[in-house]
Amino acid sequence: MQLRIENSIIHQFYSHDDQVGLRLAPEALAEDEQLHELLEELTQVYTNKPAKGYASFLTEADDAERGPFPDFMQQWHANEIQFVDFSQQSAKLLLEQLQNHNMLEAGFLLITRYQHLSTDYLLVAFLPVKEGVSINPNLAVNKSSQLDISKVQLAARINLTDWETEADSERYISFIKGRAGRKVSDFFLDFLGCTERLNSKSQTQTLIEAVNEYGKAAELEPQQRQSLNAVAYEYCDQQWKQGEDVNVKDLSEHFSQAQPSERSFDDFSREYAQQREAELPDEFPADKSTLRKLVKFQGQGGGVSVGFDHTQLGERINYDAATDTLTIHGTPPNLRDQLRRYFGIDS
Repeated sequence: MQLRIENSIIHQFYSHDDQVGLRLAPEALAEDEQLHELLEELTQVYTNKPAKGYASFLTEADDAERGPFPDFMQQWHANEIQFVDFSQQSAKLLLEQLQNHNMLEAGFLLITRYQHLSTDYLLVAFLPVKEGVSINPNLAVNKSSQLDISKVQLAARINLTDWETEADSERYISFIKGRAGRKVSDFFLDFLGCTERLNSKSQTQTLIEAVNEYGKAAELEPQQRQSLNAVAYEYCDQQWKQGEDVNVKDLSEHFSQAQPSERSFDDFSREYAQQREAELPDEFPADKSTLRKLVKFQGQGGGVSVGFDHTQLGERINYDAATDTLTIHGTPPNLRDQLRRYFGIDS
């Protein structure tokens, strides 16, 4: 990944006596190999996060209180304040959020402006730490704190190029979404003064439902429908990996080549979304975890968790709707070994 770093700085948050404190860096980081390695690893982890939300800064039309971060960023971008001043003001603002939410988070706030493929970005990320051990020059074991990049949950990336050129855009900010309950990312959005505008998970779900209904309406055989789902998954997954949007018209053309039909998927999906009052834009970023429903059946409840590929239905796996019974022919090797050991059966 070729990144050109313009500005970068790290501020430290520490917890002491049930209080969270802040240690401000007095100057920006020097651009060196270690900084590049850190940013490349972080951007890779960020890109690979399956669940992301899309947002933009709050406006007067939102009728909601907006924090000062967008103003700080605007002042820095207009060269009214220096990058270090902007980052320090932002760190103090985050400290207020942590204190208000009674969150004793220890870690580091990284703010970086960089360019990738002619696009200007501002990455704001809270880097958690983990305790580890290292060997010093005297071959003794030392306890040390290390960055835990893979566990990053509070991070947002602002596309400065889109923010400048497309002021009405609702998705120039992307962020990592939390998993359950009140999302951990909520207070981070409050800190940034933005709100989620685009629900990629919901839109991806609507697309999947439209694909399934399209196959039924065309009266395709189960194997043909599985093939159609596989085409959709391959296309959408490739777009996700490249950081590109799913284009419904492009997907429709892929369907026409794989399974010609009198009615295009593009027309069908529009009507389907309208009938169900669902949102399905012409283009949208796919949600990685939701995409798997195109090719996998999975569910859990009552102490049972089951998942299998669509292609296994009718082959190794049969479902009897009348008795709500799932029959599996040939269990996975690791499950079979566990069962045989449990029942004392010799392998």
